[in-house]
Amino acid sequence: MNTAEAAEILVAGTGPAGMIAALALADAGFDVVLAGPAPTHEDRRTTALMLPALTLMERLGLAEGLKAEAAPLKTMRIIDATSRLVRSPVITFRSSEIGEDAFGYNIPNTHLVRQLEKAVMERPGISWRKELVRQWHMAADTVEAEMEGEDRISARLAVAADGRLSPARTAAGIRAFTRDRRQSALVLNFSHARDHAGISTEFHTETGPFTQVPLPGKRSSLVWVARPGTARELLALDDGDLSRRIEEKMQSMLGRVEVEPGRQIYPLSSALPMRFARDRVALVGEAAHVFPPIGAQGLNLGIRDIEDLVAVARLDRNDPGSAHVLWRYDAKRRPDIMARSTAVNMLNMSLLSDFLPAQLLRTAGLSVIGNLAPVRSFFMREGMRPGSGWKNLFSDLRKEVRR
Repeated sequence: MNTAEAAEILVAGTGPAGMIAALALADAGFDVVLAGPAPTHEDRRTTALMLPALTLMERLGLAEGLKAEAAPLKTMRIIDATSRLVRSPVITFRSSEIGEDAFGYNIPNTHLVRQLEKAVMERPGISWRKELVRQWHMAADTVEAEMEGEDRISARLAVAADGRLSPARTAAGIRAFTRDRRQSALVLNFSHARDHAGISTEFHTETGPFTQVPLPGKRSSLVWVARPGTARELLALDDGDLSRRIEEKMQSMLGRVEVEPGRQIYPLSSALPMRFARDRVALVGEAAHVFPPIGAQGLNLGIRDIEDLVAVARLDRNDPGSAHVLWRYDAKRRPDIMARSTAVNMLNMSLLSDFLPAQLLRTAGLSVIGNLAPVRSFFMREGMRPGSGWKNLFSDLRKEVRR
């Protein structure tokens, strides 16, 4: 067996979170080894990156390239499309209400991954080992990864960006509470007769959200959450029948719909680790949090993981994986991750529940958000960057009172 190659930081996982982590850590001056095979380019999903996440992309020199094939999200709308007795009003969030041209941009995952892959290949300070970690070995002062090719890589810090099942998380002895949501997401893109005008619409149904998100031109992406059996039935429909089903579900607000080739189904689950760092392993992305696709929180939350990890790693450049650094990381990430995971899971469960008090509570909450501009602005700002809503809440309330 070969002698272990030494690195300051080893990032395991080559999805978007892993590649962004490698780029951000290298940009901060760390010597980084990225471990994992080259990503596939068959993901039909899109990612809505909010403005704070795009700020990091800009620092990494990626923002303009990403926007080239992205669509701005100027308005986000929630429509209660259930058939229940208690229904909430339509809620519309406009970026102009908080002084922004857009909340962010919706980017096809294939384009996002290509841009990240190109940047990783060109970035000094990143050595990309295109193989999986076969086994982890934890020690007091280092963490060692045994690669599939039987080489070993020794690092001060391992960044687990290796997905919801995260072998690195398991090796660090971090237990995660997981749950099968008994829902599946049908993902596809479609064209439509009318202009979307930068509006994303999330229809709330009894089986989960049905979410249309703008793409460039008269095109949109769709995430249709349904029961697994229903999702399989939808997948099997011919293009004409599925197009009609989508148009009907959208109440024809975008006119005639035509689905594009390529459909995928993703089973949904949730996962929340007991800790977010331990034994020289820090969790980011889906290794740190998994929840249903509601409110465009997924990768944006993962990017905040990365930003906080870079910030605490800089506190001890000689040992970025020390117990003190990892304690700081866990403490910084816990409030944000717990709040987002809890809110999304509770909203998802309220959609699935026929329990009348749960429906009343959900309707009352959404009604308050929709009818009170200061509260609506608070949630828009908080949705983009935690803590930012509080800075403007009281001044917005004073303005509302004066009116």
